[in-house]
Amino acid sequence: MARTRTVCVSHKEDADGIGAASLIRKAFGGETKLVDYPGLMNELESLKNDEKLKNLYICDLGLSKSNQDQFIDLLKALRKKKVAITYIDHHDIEEPIKKKIKAMKVKLIHTINECTTVQVYNAFKSKLDDYGSFLAACAAVTDYMENRPIGSAQLQRFDRQFVLLEATTLTFTITSHQKDPEYLLYLVDELSGSKYPHAIPNVFEFVSVQAERISGVIQKVKDNMKKMKNLSYMEVKDSGASMAVNFVLGLSGKEVGVAYKLREEPGIYAVSVRGSRTCKIHLGRIVNQLATELGGSGGGHDKACGAVIPKEKIGLFLKKFNAKLK
Repeated sequence: MARTRTVCVSHKEDADGIGAASLIRKAFGGETKLVDYPGLMNELESLKNDEKLKNLYICDLGLSKSNQDQFIDLLKALRKKKVAITYIDHHDIEEPIKKKIKAMKVKLIHTINECTTVQVYNAFKSKLDDYGSFLAACAAVTDYMENRPIGSAQLQRFDRQFVLLEATTLTFTITSHQKDPEYLLYLVDELSGSKYPHAIPNVFEFVSVQAERISGVIQKVKDNMKKMKNLSYMEVKDSGASMAVNFVLGLSGKEVGVAYKLREEPGIYAVSVRGSRTCKIHLGRIVNQLATELGGSGGGHDKACGAVIPKEKIGLFLKKFNAKLK
């Protein structure tokens, strides 16, 4: 049976993952699979048995100590079947893991200095148009990386206020549809067809609803957040942890904010962590190590990262995390 299928597996939770998937679709066609970080391994397991798979792109899905060895094993199984793999990411990857990825002749496009969509655009710009540059600028803004060399160059090509509007519109639309996978795939279809976010039907209704949710979070954070010596934290009930954590950070006066919410899977907290501009510690590396020690997984950037932690270990996670922030 001839292998003809092209698949992109990308992060479903933000504009960088959705933007990267859209540019891969625009450049190479094929199908899109959108997952969260814990869902990556299950998706690769299913693709391992796909006899038609020819080209695989993996975008904006970082690794942790708890899954990096499994990731390597799955890539090996896919490469044995002659699947061409390109892995594009901007999360921290340990050097031994990078060497193993390259040794399998997997194309690794990786730097922690630019967001994933910017790297996709930069790598494949010969196959993309100016809209690709625009989408890269939006992703750079939403990932707080618009001051990096390539991301900044993309942003300068367009009116800044227009990019900010479009990036926020896209972000609010994505976050308000995390439980609607078909809609997220529809967004990839629209964006890969060069449609600006504001032109997608009904998006401003979604934006209005999401903005109202966010404004309601502010008072809840003021009423419920708690402080330790080196961080502030809060359990979230009604909103997403990633939505609340910026307020936990900003309203506390601490250099690190933590928000966590019980996932639908029993007994697991989804944890979001943010650091201030003055925070000098690489939070993603600490969270990666701690989460793995406590039976979960996690990691990410120096000032923005996340984890999944067993419910009974959340207090210990906060205590240990606080101690490492001296």
